[in-house]
Amino acid sequence: MRSHPAHWVALGFGSGLSPIAPGTAGTLWAWLAWVALGLWLTPAQLGWLLAAALPLSVWSSTVTARHLRTADPSAIVIDEVVAFWIVLWLLLPAGFWAQAVAFALFRFFDAVKPGPVGWADRLLHGARGWRGGFGVVLDDLVAAFCTLLVIALWRAW
Repeated sequence: MRSHPAHWVALGFGSGLSPIAPGTAGTLWAWLAWVALGLWLTPAQLGWLLAAALPLSVWSSTVTARHLRTADPSAIVIDEVVAFWIVLWLLLPAGFWAQAVAFALFRFFDAVKPGPVGWADRLLHGARGWRGGFGVVLDDLVAAFCTLLVIALWRAW
């Protein structure tokens, strides 16, 4: 992890090194980090952070996957982090239980990969270079969209 700064980012500052469910560990880290960041940053500043984090996630995933010689290593969790941050940002303001439901929905879509999430996962799977890094992030962005869609439909009903 210490051999390149991209590894720190891609591995979720170590949360992706969890031997059990690294994606879930990364998403939990994202949630805790978001709560901490929300103490100091306004929603607009959080939006700017997201705008910077998205290309950073593609870059760090590209570099780390290349160094690990694997197309989509499970230890890379920056994709979960950025995608779940998007969910939380668009859910603002939301209480603990709304965030917990969003967490559960996001983990479902990310782990099971139904429909469009599975399509997005297969679209660039095994690609190299920046396309591979984008492929790592893409399915999680689609999982975030599906999470937000379910929440919106539930609220509208």
